[in-house]
Amino acid sequence: MRIVIENVGKTFIDSKKREVTALKNIDFIIEEQEFVLLVGPSGCGKSTLLNIVGGLMSSSEGTVYFEGTQGKEPNLGIVFQEIALFPWRTVFENVVYGLEEKGISKKELQEKGQIYIDMVGLTGFEDAYPKQLSGGMKQRAGIARALSIEPDLLLMDEPFSALDAQTRTLMQEELLTIWNRTRLSTLYVTHNIQEAVYLADRVIVLSRHPGQIKDIIRIDMPKVGRDKEQYRNQSEQYANQIWELIRHDAEEALKEG
Repeated sequence: MRIVIENVGKTFIDSKKREVTALKNIDFIIEEQEFVLLVGPSGCGKSTLLNIVGGLMSSSEGTVYFEGTQGKEPNLGIVFQEIALFPWRTVFENVVYGLEEKGISKKELQEKGQIYIDMVGLTGFEDAYPKQLSGGMKQRAGIARALSIEPDLLLMDEPFSALDAQTRTLMQEELLTIWNRTRLSTLYVTHNIQEAVYLADRVIVLSRHPGQIKDIIRIDMPKVGRDKEQYRNQSEQYANQIWELIRHDAEEALKEG
């Protein structure tokens, strides 16, 4: 299945009744099993674009469509920065929430729930409640919940940005391990350039408002092991290339506060 984002634009009216263009002429395709990262300075419309692709927000112009669905509604899994786990539900109950909504049998619910809990490394915490979990564990539960519905597209909006640096690094490694098992088409928003280079097949660099595509960079390195010494120089070159594309916009955003 391919996801086609075609000439997407978004305008809205701000608090001062002015028309603001958030996105303009956004064109790209997410190929099947491809991991695509959106990066750009603050206010470039990354999250807005992700919400449009996920059907949580309508575009003002252009279209988003899924090729190869055979007429079925595409299945979308979404992971946000703030993981909204239900505090009154256990880890297991949170993970299978989407499956319950689909009305699958109790036996299948049990089997699938356990598969994805095991996959994200939460085995043994099935009966724990969110308040008993660390930030990283909550994120794992949120990822398991998104994966459990076996989505056609996984959408992730800065899922690790609230975590400390060490936990974030571990979660990035975990995510790649999960991706290697599931091969899910993924659209991931981040402001962290190193994270983009580490995770992506392609990085889409957006300009600041209105958000437009400045460049699309293919990360031509093996998907696993990019943190090894042999790829350090290449990773730094990609990071520098992306930074040079967004540096001026980031400086301007900083001036605006």
